[in-house]
Amino acid sequence: MDAQTRERGPSAEQPRKVEAPKNSPDAERRTQQQPGKADKTPSLRERIREHWLLASVGAVVLIAALVAALLYWLEVRHYESTDDAFVAARSFSVASKVGGYVTDIPVTDNQHVSAGDLLARIDERDYRIAVDQAAAQVEVSRANIANVEAQLDSQQEQIKQAQSQLDQAQAQLQFSQEEFNRAQDLVEKGAGTVQRQQQTRSDLQAQQANTERAKTAVTAAQLGIKTLQAQLEGARAQLQQSQAQLDQARLNLQYTGVVAAQSGRVVKLSGAKGTFVTAGQSLMMFVPDDVWIVANYKETQLADMRPGQPVEIRIDAYPGRKLTGHVDSVQPGSGTAFSLLPAENATGNYVKVVQRVPVKIVVDNWPADLPVGPGMSVLPWTRVR
Repeated sequence: MDAQTRERGPSAEQPRKVEAPKNSPDAERRTQQQPGKADKTPSLRERIREHWLLASVGAVVLIAALVAALLYWLEVRHYESTDDAFVAARSFSVASKVGGYVTDIPVTDNQHVSAGDLLARIDERDYRIAVDQAAAQVEVSRANIANVEAQLDSQQEQIKQAQSQLDQAQAQLQFSQEEFNRAQDLVEKGAGTVQRQQQTRSDLQAQQANTERAKTAVTAAQLGIKTLQAQLEGARAQLQQSQAQLDQARLNLQYTGVVAAQSGRVVKLSGAKGTFVTAGQSLMMFVPDDVWIVANYKETQLADMRPGQPVEIRIDAYPGRKLTGHVDSVQPGSGTAFSLLPAENATGNYVKVVQRVPVKIVVDNWPADLPVGPGMSVLPWTRVR
C-alpha cells in the first residue's frame, strides 16, 4: 500500500453510491418495493366519519328538498297555468260628433276621469246661432198653424151663411111652388088668368135656380173646409219638422262638449286647443276601468276548466303583488279560428299543432294603487281540481 492509499484511508476504497433521478424507472421500482411508505387514499366511509357533521347537514337538506319538491308537486298538479296571458279592455277612440275649433282640453295624458267629466270643448257659437234659427222657424210654423185654424173658423162661418141662404132659397122655392100650383089650379077652373100662371111659373123657375146656387155655395164652402184642413195638416207637419230641426240644433250644441261616457283613463291624447277638427276625428284614446285578463291556455289544459273556478294572478310589472279572480268564460273555439285569416287545414300538408283557446278571467278586486292597462303580461294559476 503506497503513501497515496494510506492518505485516502479506508473510506476511499468504498464505492460511491449514485442516486437515480426521482422520475426514473429505478426510483419507481424502489418505491413499489417499499409498501410501508406508499400513500393511502381514504374511503368514502372514512371521509363521512371524519366529516360526520357536514354529512348530517347535507342529508337533512337533501331530505327537506325532496319533501318540499313532493309537496310542491302535490299542490301544483291541481293548477293549470300559462305565460300567454295579458290584461284586456275594450279601449276606444274619443271623437267629436260635430266639427269646429277646439277651445278647451281640460284633461291630460293618463288622467283618470269619471263618467260625465268634460274631455274637450268645441267652439259653440255657430251652433247657438243654428239653435236660434231653428227656434224662429218653429215660431213661424206655429203662426202658420194659427192662421190656417183661423181660416177654418172663418170657413165654418161661411158654411153656416151658405146653409142659411140655402134654407131661405128652399123656403122661397116652396112658396113659389105653392103659388104656381094655385095659379095652375085657377087657370084650370077658369077663375085665373094665364098671365098669373106664367108669372108664378117664372118665379118658381127662378127660385129653383136660386136654390141650386145656394146648394152649390154650401158644397163649395164644405170643400173649402177640406182644403183648409189639408193646409192645417201641412202646417202641423212643418211644425214637427221645425221642432226636429230645433232638437237637432240643440243636440249639436250639446255635442260641442265631449264628455266621458264611463269611468276610465285618457291615453294617447292628440287633440289640442286651437286645432280644427271634423266630425268623427279622433281626439284621444280611452281605456275604461272595466278590464279583465285573457289567458290563452293550450287546448290540452281545458279538460277540467270551468267558469267560476278560482284563479291566482301575478302581474309581471308588480311581481310582489298577488291578485285573485275567477274564470268567467271559455271561448268556444281557438284563437286562430276567429283571426282575420283563419288557418285552412284542407290545403297543403297538415301538421297537427296544439291550439290555444282564450279564457276570460275576471279579477275580484283591482288594487287602486296599481295602474294596470291593456297588454300588460300576467301569470294566472287556475285551480281546476
